[in-house]
Amino acid sequence: MAGAQDARYSTTPSSSQWMSLSPGLGSPYTMIGTPLSEEWCMELLRLIQECGNHLAASNMPNANIRLEHISCLASANGSPIQQIAAYVIEAFAERMLKTKLPGLYNAFNSTKISLVSEENVALRLFYNVCPFIKVAYLVTNQAIIEAMEGEKRVHIIGLYSFEPEHWIDLLHTFKARPEGPPCLKITGIHDQRVVLEQMAVRLMAEASKLEIPFHFIPIVSKLENVDAESFCVNAGETIAISSAFQLHSLLAFEEEVPRRISPVASKRPLRKFLDEVSPDFTSPSSILSTSFSPKMKNFLCFLRRLSPKVMVIAEQEANHNGFSLTERVKEALDFYAPLFDCLDSIRSITPMERQITEKMIFGEEIKNIIACEGVERKERHEKLEKWILRLEQVGFGWVKLSYGNDGYNIKEEGDGYVVFCWHRCPLFSISAWQFGRQK
Repeated sequence: MAGAQDARYSTTPSSSQWMSLSPGLGSPYTMIGTPLSEEWCMELLRLIQECGNHLAASNMPNANIRLEHISCLASANGSPIQQIAAYVIEAFAERMLKTKLPGLYNAFNSTKISLVSEENVALRLFYNVCPFIKVAYLVTNQAIIEAMEGEKRVHIIGLYSFEPEHWIDLLHTFKARPEGPPCLKITGIHDQRVVLEQMAVRLMAEASKLEIPFHFIPIVSKLENVDAESFCVNAGETIAISSAFQLHSLLAFEEEVPRRISPVASKRPLRKFLDEVSPDFTSPSSILSTSFSPKMKNFLCFLRRLSPKVMVIAEQEANHNGFSLTERVKEALDFYAPLFDCLDSIRSITPMERQITEKMIFGEEIKNIIACEGVERKERHEKLEKWILRLEQVGFGWVKLSYGNDGYNIKEEGDGYVVFCWHRCPLFSISAWQFGRQK
């Protein structure tokens, strides 16, 4: 069965497969409301690629024709490939309006309201039904518990806090440790005050029930606007930092620099490439460099100056930070199709709940990746190898991770890094760091 799933969602055919498909499969209009055959799924992917190519070349008439055909095949209630196509064409349409008819785009969005409650419902649904975020939090908590053994005053800084269950589990684990719980402070960062207020109520009540000395500090801010002085770090506190799928937002402020890695080498896995160049290299930073905006560098250096005993980072294992629109379209298909397939396989979620999750989380991310540019494009996911370079360049070294594998598909990248997969498709990475490499 696993093999069948893999074949079903090997989502990105080669260029030859895309282009060899005959367009003479009949009119797309006859397919409305009917399940797509494998041939039509391939045709749909071909049309998406062509539409992206025309948009990249600013050929709006041809892009519009493809968009019309795709809209007849795409469906938010269809198969996973039809679902992802529905959100991709929304992103295409938004990009077309922004580029060629900005006045019309602004008019359509002049009264648009982002409903925080809907976003939070979608995040909670995804947390409850998919294992990825839960496992990331379990690994994070385990790393914090191990690092804080024997510490009496612990200060945890959550760079993005939305799920109180994450920290409630940690409270219970601290309570059960042989030496007793520490005095615990958690600083939570989120751009919505109501999220932090709800979290504070839950955590304070749980800490009181467990008789754990506890203090919660809310910081209402987007990550890029956080004032370092807001962290209220006191002498004698041992620091842990948790970053859940947020650091990539700072990449919007990075400037492009020439890449020193060759085009051929860039297509190979980083570690394999390093081994082929020389087995004596112990750090990829001796060969590769990565861009640093002042904002990213200053933020990482600030975190390093806190001297955290452990910093755990979870990020999407994807490559959505390219300057080429066609590349981003392809990478978005590669990354989101397995996620849509994963949600489609879960029987405990209703069709409406699935659609809310897809639209409010994945749909908005796809729209940002494809339709936005400059600092407006926040979903600039990059793969683990690039985060390793950035963190090592500012003085962080990895910390060994401990975790349990309860049947989830987890790929070990080293003692300090793991990647969570869906049918061998890498989706999320998690890594643990502290100031200075562990020997």
